[in-house]
Amino acid sequence: MPLRDQIRKGSSETLILNLLAEEPMYGYQMTRELKRRSSGYFHMKEGLLYPTLHRMEQEGLIVSEWRTGTGRRRRKYYCITDKGRQALARQTVEWRTFAERLLRLLDMSTEAAETA
Repeated sequence: MPLRDQIRKGSSETLILNLLAEEPMYGYQMTRELKRRSSGYFHMKEGLLYPTLHRMEQEGLIVSEWRTGTGRRRRKYYCITDKGRQALARQTVEWRTFAERLLRLLDMSTEAAETA
């Protein structure tokens, strides 16, 4: 599996929780919003999104409800729970720490290569 796909898979829960912390969304809306905000880098396919949503719902991080819009078909909207907000806070700290440490190591490697 390419590194980009591994990173996307590993960050999918955090990205979903981050979106739902702002407002309830339906699946396609989430994929569209992730793609837009990341300039296409995070393009989450249905094969990753829906199993992740199902697992997160089982874990109590999100809840879902069917809504009918004016002139539209019913859509399943997902909402973050208090447990989900707590998980998002923990995951955000962990991702920031991971990114900072990774970038620090990469910068050290670049500096070492430049001085060699």
